[in-house]
Amino acid sequence: MKGITILGATGSVGRNTLEVLALHPDKFRLVALGAWRRDALMFEQVCRFAPDYAVMADEAAASRLAERVRAKGLKTQVLAGAEALSQVASLPQVEQVMCAIVGAAGLSSTLAAARAGKRLLLANKEALVMAGELLLQAVAASGAQLLPIDSEHNAIFQCLPAGARCGVAPPGVRRIILTGSGGPFRDWTPERIAQATPAEAIRHPNWSMGPKISVDSATLMNKGLEFIEARLLFGLLPEQIEVVVHPQSVVHSLVEYLDGSVLAQLGSPDMRTPIAQALAWPERMASGVKSLDLVAAGRLDFLPPDTQRFPCLPLAQQAARTGGLAPAILNAANEVAVQAFLDGRMNFGHISIVIDKVMQQADLGRLTNLDDVVAADSAARLAANRLLLQFVGVR
Repeated sequence: MKGITILGATGSVGRNTLEVLALHPDKFRLVALGAWRRDALMFEQVCRFAPDYAVMADEAAASRLAERVRAKGLKTQVLAGAEALSQVASLPQVEQVMCAIVGAAGLSSTLAAARAGKRLLLANKEALVMAGELLLQAVAASGAQLLPIDSEHNAIFQCLPAGARCGVAPPGVRRIILTGSGGPFRDWTPERIAQATPAEAIRHPNWSMGPKISVDSATLMNKGLEFIEARLLFGLLPEQIEVVVHPQSVVHSLVEYLDGSVLAQLGSPDMRTPIAQALAWPERMASGVKSLDLVAAGRLDFLPPDTQRFPCLPLAQQAARTGGLAPAILNAANEVAVQAFLDGRMNFGHISIVIDKVMQQADLGRLTNLDDVVAADSAARLAANRLLLQFVGVR
């Protein structure tokens, strides 16, 4: 049985991972669950799955969880603090780590798992966006494995030649094509998009995701972050990566080879498929996902993204071309802007404006170590928060 730690257990990917594991109690042993502050849901998971450890990064949440675990007489050991997330990602009895903590908060524990030589099931795209070169170096140095969980990157991985490794350009590949649904505002006018509410933005037409990722999907920033990820994961040049809008979310991405062959990975829009694929790789196992009915799907459409209505995508593509600290700065500004929108402090249309202004003002220097990333992230967040003051109450 393979020992596994799930970081981000209370989020969408974490919950789906637990559902897949529940189908295969003979294959996996749940060593640890980690999350930020949703202690009530974590308690439910501890009661159901009985991990050895449960970590809450928020110390108040950890205290509440520990009290409930003691009262219930459970054997799970409760740990507190961000450092504990890295600790349970590095335990010797852990072979696989699901890295699914959203945002920059997941970077340290993801790096810890990489340095410890684990199989990383990477759902935290920000770790690659912020410090992709450092993460790939850690993977190579320790002999860790990196398997992508994002449906698009997992689809590409499945379409690559046998023996392909993340971070190394695959032989014979001409380009990769990232598909995206276009989000909930795909057919909206620019005026209506600018005034969209948080409730509208998180109502994704095809996928069930957390609020931050749902807003990123609505701005197409999610596709931009995936563009940056793809460049690093598959060792390709930016011009070898194309983004297309595919409203049905049936074709999850495609790989074109030098001979003109195009391989696509298809499936129902359900995160349990890439999760099960990575957990079992190089084998296959059941995920609980229903079979794809192509007749019911009826048609598959592909459209170019509208970069005028969704300017976050070209901002991210430019950051990918610039490299260095540009992706980390982009990510930090985006996290601040998205949270401000979700909190009702500014309009949806201001998200891209804040990011653009931060990128124009920032020092896009070289990325040499983690301290560079942390400093750039902090400076970008400070700049973004200053810019937010211009948009509070603006309609």
